[in-house]
Amino acid sequence: MRRRDFIAIVSGAAAWPMVASAQPATTKIPRIGFIGLPSADSLPQRTAAFRAGLKQLGYHEGQDLIVEYRWADSKYDRLPALFAEMIALKVDVIVTHGTPGAIAAKQATSTTPIVIAVVGDAVASGVVESLARPGGNVTGLTFFQPELNAKRLEVLKEAMPALTDVGVLLNPGNPTNEPVLPQVARVAETLGLKLYQFYAQSPGDFETTFAEMKATQVRAFVVFDDAMLIGNARSIAELAITHGLASCGFLDYAGAGGLLAYGVDFPDMFRRAASYVDRILKGAKPADLPVEQATRFQTILNLATAKKLGILVSSSLLLRADEVIE
Repeated sequence: MRRRDFIAIVSGAAAWPMVASAQPATTKIPRIGFIGLPSADSLPQRTAAFRAGLKQLGYHEGQDLIVEYRWADSKYDRLPALFAEMIALKVDVIVTHGTPGAIAAKQATSTTPIVIAVVGDAVASGVVESLARPGGNVTGLTFFQPELNAKRLEVLKEAMPALTDVGVLLNPGNPTNEPVLPQVARVAETLGLKLYQFYAQSPGDFETTFAEMKATQVRAFVVFDDAMLIGNARSIAELAITHGLASCGFLDYAGAGGLLAYGVDFPDMFRRAASYVDRILKGAKPADLPVEQATRFQTILNLATAKKLGILVSSSLLLRADEVIE
């Protein structure tokens, strides 16, 4: 072998490590942790909306983004373990919803970014310091739950002017009730309504709860926003009709058979939550991302349910409703 050829071979071999080290490292695929409060099949529209939001932003789940889904099945005492599991998986962002989810997430970590898809009054519940400057590792979307539930009382009173005794159906395990109840009580007093509280922590409580409603002779009730109650909207609406009770709840409620609904578009808020995930993955800090407030509220009337309950709906309420289900 000629000396020139030998030197060329040796020089080429020596260059190999340098070439290998210059190759780009494998791109890390972002991993998102999604923790839902009810069962996996109870709020499909919200999960689908979140996925659609990610897709609109250019993410392809399973290809350039991994989403780990976990569900509490309406057992809020399971949340700490679910969040601990997500932290152990070293997810880049945790997405959850509702006051129980938001508080459990904050208690679980002060470093992993958290996006709350929807929460009732983020400031009053202590989830963030302020809407403009959330502080810490939490941001997302919120609505003013006390005012919203109080408005449901007003809508019920408009539908039933002679109404005097009214109830509220709530999950005692949800800490968001604390700021909501005083506001609802004040509006009830203003409307001349006697207010009763009824509790259900799981679907197994419904029969007993409705028997209690019947015993107190309330004629109508408001359903508070809670993942377990929202996930069982149809069962609640059917029991209300069976017991001859008018009711008003979240937007899904009228479609499930409830008399009235007043609220915000939750699936749209879940879709918008994807934009927070996107910005965090691109380097933004949750503390610097203002919490977005719901600004659009809708009233939905189920006229078929009104007929079943023998309620003659005023023309003013019919005209004001954004949607009438016949």
